[in-house]
Amino acid sequence: MFISALQQLCWNPLTLCGFLGTGLYFSIKTNFFQLRHPILIFRSTFGNMNKSKSSDGISPLAALSSSLAACMGTGNIIGVASALSAGGPGAVFWMVVSAILGEMTCCAENILGIEYRVKNEKNEWLGGSMMYIEKAFSSRKPACVFSLFCIAASLGMGNMTQSNAIASSLCTSEKLSPPAVGIALAAVTGLIIFGGVKRIASITEKIIPFASAVFIIALLAVIIKNCRNIPQSIGMILKGSFGLDSVLAGGAGYGISKAMRVGIARGVFSNEAGLGSSPIVHSAADVRDSVTQGMWGITEVFTDTVLMCTLTALALLTSGAWNSDSTLTPTQMNTAAFGTVMGSFSSKFVSASLCIFAFATIIGWAYYGEKAAEYAFGEKAITAYRAVYLVCAVIGAVSKLETVWALSDIFNALMAIPNLAALIILRKKAVQPLKTVLPKRNIKLRYYPCRISLQ
Repeated sequence: MFISALQQLCWNPLTLCGFLGTGLYFSIKTNFFQLRHPILIFRSTFGNMNKSKSSDGISPLAALSSSLAACMGTGNIIGVASALSAGGPGAVFWMVVSAILGEMTCCAENILGIEYRVKNEKNEWLGGSMMYIEKAFSSRKPACVFSLFCIAASLGMGNMTQSNAIASSLCTSEKLSPPAVGIALAAVTGLIIFGGVKRIASITEKIIPFASAVFIIALLAVIIKNCRNIPQSIGMILKGSFGLDSVLAGGAGYGISKAMRVGIARGVFSNEAGLGSSPIVHSAADVRDSVTQGMWGITEVFTDTVLMCTLTALALLTSGAWNSDSTLTPTQMNTAAFGTVMGSFSSKFVSASLCIFAFATIIGWAYYGEKAAEYAFGEKAITAYRAVYLVCAVIGAVSKLETVWALSDIFNALMAIPNLAALIILRKKAVQPLKTVLPKRNIKLRYYPCRISLQ
């Protein structure tokens, strides 16, 4: 009861307004850079994917893949269905709005992460939110507090809840025992995370692009198969977003607030813009200028939420898997949606997708927690953290984790407080680099002299 009350307190409307307000501020200050310069963003990211050959870091694409691995997880599959159930179709609209604004928040995070990163004793980059939070407050204490919350979130949301999802899926579809799944998962995870950021990035760079492409193709197949329902689905989203479907019932205000609350929260949970987790891995990228990695941050949020979550929502709506009277679970909704094109194979496809994305999240969040532990306790803490992380993977597979989910939500909100505050304090440092890449316009002023005659 206490944890549930604390969870609601941490994720109150004021907190969500903090996320939206920060993204809106950076959007306005950059004249909505993310919307006005899509070609420049594409050319600077996917149009310039030269992999790093330096020993100083990882490639920008690998950093993007690692960050996407951490934030996608099971949320992009069952999370969207949960958002539709809780907030109705209108939640999708606010989810996209929060993501569009969050693109600039993530961009600012990555710029500051690169600007203030340093080298550790192994000549590896140590950067991200901890470094710019320390700079913003001129003290290590707020950054250490952030690190502790990040470690806790990595063990809970980033690890135990994901391993539980994998175990539940495999135990249902393949009749495996949870302990066996947990031990096997810990063993594979250990082989990867003990190889450091380059091994993590190498694996996620192979998993995420392929898995995302397959999942997107499957979503498009569902939407195309049920394309006759697209106009109706879009109408449901627009009506629900402003409560227009509740006006006659006198509940417009309630409908709007519920759709906004659920949609914004879903967007934040999906792409993590504002939490301060993403710049930890982006700071390890081997780039010369911070703006490039900032634009990769924009791409990350767009891919995760604007693209994948929106397509998932449309697939659920057009297929009829979601409706206001549905009693299906989120997993069953996805299975029903993909079943319109895959038949009985849809259950295995959803199960495999859940396992792949959840595993990617586990190895992605391992790096976040590792770097947070290194900042708070020193480089010697890394080995101990990795060992605890593997134990938690086994515990998560064999436990019921309702309390862990709630605690993870709380730790995420507590991570965001010092991070958002630091972004606002260092706002000029985050915005200024973007001005160097904007196309310059030559404006010629013509002066027409006028003659005034006095009579």
